[in-house]
Amino acid sequence: MATDGMWIWDGGRVCLDLVNTLRNRWRTPPTETLQSSSDLALWLHEAGLLAPDPPRPAAAAVLASGRRLREVVDRAVLAGADGRLPAADDIMVLNRSAAQAPRPALQIAITDGHLEPAGTTNLATDPTAALALVAQDAVDLLLSAEIRRVRVCGADTCALRFLDRSPAHNRRWCSMARCGNRTKVRLHQARARRSEHTPRG
Repeated sequence: MATDGMWIWDGGRVCLDLVNTLRNRWRTPPTETLQSSSDLALWLHEAGLLAPDPPRPAAAAVLASGRRLREVVDRAVLAGADGRLPAADDIMVLNRSAAQAPRPALQIAITDGHLEPAGTTNLATDPTAALALVAQDAVDLLLSAEIRRVRVCGADTCALRFLDRSPAHNRRWCSMARCGNRTKVRLHQARARRSEHTPRG
């Protein structure tokens, strides 16, 4: 079983964080962190989409649906980031999933002896509805200008997807603390080795 520490939350959008649950996409096979329906439910809860103690999911169906949605989101978002239209089949899957999202529920509070609105919540009570919230986030991203800021980490052994919100729109790494620093250290070490073997005049 996966733990919440296995997951990376640097995507900038929850739909990209779901895509990033399939790690090391450059490998064959990649590393699957959603190995069971319990893993999926835990991820959805940690993502802030699923209420605590949800009903027990139909294991095979919900897990397969979550993994399928993840890859649909990945294909559609990378297409949009590249200025291309997503495949019609992927759009259909996103629309069908997004339509299952719970409607936001109006909350109330007592303030100075009166009832007042206290915001809304659309926290899902089952994994299928929580996945629909991920689909809605992907649809929102595809329709926004931010779609052109989706990037794939520039580290050779990463391939995580993230949203570049840097002022200059030139962010290269999913995380400076992780891939950025590691890459800089490797480049520095390589330069040091080359200089050690360079004949001195």
